[in-house]
Amino acid sequence: MKKKNKKVNAAILIIGNEILSGRTQDKNVSFISNWLNEKCGISVNEVRIIPDLEKTIINNILDLSKKFNYVFTTGGIGPTHDDITAQSISKAFNVKYEFHKEAFRILENYYGRLNFNDGRKKMAKMPRGSKLIYNPSSAAPGFVFKNVFSLPGVPSILSSMIENCKMYLIGGLKIYSKTLNLYTVESNISQKLSFIQKKFKKTVDIGSYPFFRLGKIGVSIVTRSTSTIKLKRVNKDLIELAKDKKIKILKI
Repeated sequence: MKKKNKKVNAAILIIGNEILSGRTQDKNVSFISNWLNEKCGISVNEVRIIPDLEKTIINNILDLSKKFNYVFTTGGIGPTHDDITAQSISKAFNVKYEFHKEAFRILENYYGRLNFNDGRKKMAKMPRGSKLIYNPSSAAPGFVFKNVFSLPGVPSILSSMIENCKMYLIGGLKIYSKTLNLYTVESNISQKLSFIQKKFKKTVDIGSYPFFRLGKIGVSIVTRSTSTIKLKRVNKDLIELAKDKKIKILKI
């Protein structure tokens, strides 16, 4: 993966009726987001969850691929009738949906010719010109077409494949983060926090997240930046804020 001195962003598109129905709990968003942030310097700026509907997939792919540097999709690349992600991406970009020769060979070798049925062959079909994301767990590869990365929905398989996306990514600067836990309520620090955010609005992102721990209410202040120097300056201001208001800092 090549790196450039700039901000790079991505969106995640979760595809699957099973997620929307509540039958399956999504675990991929946090995993992909953390991996992109920590390993690639890529910020995830939007997440969408949509059903297995061709028109919906097409519309979202076209919209997100224009708005973001990269789009990561999960789900819908398996062997069943409702796995329509690859076909929908082909239609979105008006390219042929066909067997990828290398993917076909990988799957045929994995299953053996006698067990290589139509459903399994379907997993070798993708948009013409796709590049493969190799799968060390269950053989069936994901694919990259333009700036869209298509991965399976099963978390254990996805996590085993994610490193194989790196060769296709141009990342940004590494994003650093720091968390300060305070025993207070958000309303007690909101005004001063807004002032600090405005002061560093172009270089540091500040988020506040309430928590309940050891019978006490508190706020976790999370700061994120590509500059460790700016991050230290922000956290110095936050510690001064806590001292001024006599707020206890929770050490973990």
